[in-house]
Formats: sequence, structure tokens, C-alpha cells
Amino acid sequence: MNSFDPELVIESPGRINLIGEHTDYNMGYVLPTAIDKKITFKFRKNGTQRSCEVYSLDFDKKLTLDLHKISPSDVEWENYVLGVLHEIGLRTDQLKGFDCIMESTVPAGSGVSSSAALECGLAFGLNDLFELGLSNSEIVELSQKAEHNYVGTQCGIMDQFASVMSKEDHVILLDCNSLEYEYIPIHLAPYKIILLNTHVSHNLASSEYNTRKKECELGITILQNQYPAVKTLRDANLEMLEAVKAEMNATVYKRCRFIIEENDRVLSMAKALKANDLELAGKILYEGHSGLSELYEISCPESDFLVKFSKGIPGVLGARQMGGGFGGCTINLVHEDVVDDYIRAISAVYYEEFVLRLSTFEGLPSKGTTIIYKK
Repeated sequence: MNSFDPELVIESPGRINLIGEHTDYNMGYVLPTAIDKKITFKFRKNGTQRSCEVYSLDFDKKLTLDLHKISPSDVEWENYVLGVLHEIGLRTDQLKGFDCIMESTVPAGSGVSSSAALECGLAFGLNDLFELGLSNSEIVELSQKAEHNYVGTQCGIMDQFASVMSKEDHVILLDCNSLEYEYIPIHLAPYKIILLNTHVSHNLASSEYNTRKKECELGITILQNQYPAVKTLRDANLEMLEAVKAEMNATVYKRCRFIIEENDRVLSMAKALKANDLELAGKILYEGHSGLSELYEISCPESDFLVKFSKGIPGVLGARQMGGGFGGCTINLVHEDVVDDYIRAISAVYYEEFVLRLSTFEGLPSKGTTIIYKK
């Protein structure tokens, strides 16, 4: 089943996050947008009550399942599908047998959230195909829960929200506590967002992600003893943190400090974009990377190397690691006149240092999950 005449075709994008890493599960602020790298889903009803086939062209693998017998799989990509179907099943009994073919241009493992694109695209398509009546906000929520319950990553809401809700040529200033959001126009010319994929994965991202979440929760507990109004780290400031520093171990203090400062950076970046102050935007990127590397400790030698190298290149305003950490991509703000030379130079020194090939792509702010064909 690698080809059929679809009833419905959906495109669901990956995302970038200009600034605001690990603030989403701390109920803080983030500044993401969808990009022009997408997963395409082709759907058809197959006339059965419960039999489904989902085929991944990229993995050349087929998942055959029974809607009445859904349980977690040992195969990672299957759990994104199964988790979404499980969550839909908790909300409606109107889902019936279907076939789906998926094909992706979202680079997996690069920190641009191919997982959220998969979850949201599948949920969005099935909602339309079977007229399930789910709102966009419900699709965002169930996709996040699928990742929590079937994949085991206690992610915040940002990736799924950006994948569904993004608007072309804008970033989203999202308050992850209230889910209030504002679209901010992004005018980067003559600069471009260039992503450099390190092609390293230190296999720490998932376990360390959950560890960081627990460290932040411990910090909140300590803060609450003196400041009962602090429910999440977005309610705290550096003055409060210093007041309880003696009660925290050094690691928990660093984690909390990073999140508090990162929330401030998101709000500063939003102001910089509104003022079209790209030099300030670049400076904020560099500050964000320092925090990720030294305080949150989720960078890696490869990402640190790329960010450090970028600082010596005319026409590069800023760079930082992006995504969960321990590899993936760095996001770079680069003048269009030097993009090609920059990529050549940084690719050469990166290979010399790590014997690894960089791959690169531009991140174009794009619209969220969309129907592109319907019978």
C-alpha cells in the first residue's frame, strides 16, 4: 500500500523556535513558527469499522492496526500514530477504518519537531475525514498527550501548537500557561534563518529532558516555601531565586536561573522583532546559547563549536542550539550575501573537527497544518 487515490491530503509542518527553549513545560513564553518542511499525509476511508493501515514512505514500513486493540509499540515512530489514535478514541467513537500514506521533508532528529508534525497532521486529517468535530485546540492538546502517554516524552505544548496554529511570515508569542498568543510579523530581509544540522544525537535528549523537568519542579517547591504565589518558574524572578539559593543545590539553581532568564529573552526578542532590530535579535540568540550550554547543560561539543565559530563571521548576527538538546540543529541569523560562503566555511571546519558532514536548510516561516486536497 504505497499508493492510492486519496480522499484527503494534509500537510503538517515542522517548526523552529527563535527563542524560549524548555520554557514551555515550565508554563513560560516561547516564540515558535512553522517552517516550510512538512509531512504530507494521504488519507482514504477503507470501508471497514476498525482496520487501518499507515504506511511511511520514508521508513518503507507499514503499520497495520485494529482501532479496538490499540497499545504501545516497540517501534518508536509507530507510537506517535498509536498515541494519536488512542487519544482520539477517548474523545469520540466516530473513527472508522482508514488507510494513510506519510511522506516527510522534515529532517528527523534535527530539533524541528517532526514528531509534532506527525501527531498533528494525523489528528487534523482524521478529524476532517470522519467529521469528528475536534477544534484546533483539541487537536493540539490530544497530540501533546499522545507524546506524553505513548512516546514517554513529557513535552510542553509549544511544538504541537506551532505545527497547527502558525501563520505565514509570523512568529507566535505564546504564553504556555494561559495559551494566549500573539502573531508577530517577522521581517528578516536581507537576513535568513539558516539551520545547520549537526547530525549528532547523543541519545540523552529524551531521558535528560524528563530529568530537567524534575529539576525545575524541585526548584518550584523550594521557591514556594518562601513565595507561596509561585506556581511555576514563570512566576519567579531572579531576586526571588537569589533569596532561596542557599536552599538549592547548584544544579537546581542553574536550571531555575536559565528558565527565568530565558523567559525574559523571549519577551525581549518579541520587542526586537516588532522594532525590526535584528542585531539585538542576534545578540539574544547568542545569550540563549550560553544559557543552554552553561546553565541548563543540554548543549554538546558539536553545537558549541558551531556557535563559537559563527561569532567570527561578518554577516552572522547570532546563533544557538535549538530543540531538546544534545545535538540536532543550530539556528543561525545570516545575511543573504554571505550564506553560501558561511555554509562552505563552517562545513569545512566542522568536518575537520568532528569528521561529520553538516547538512543545511533555510527555515522559512510558514503556515500551520493545512488541507491541500479534498475530494
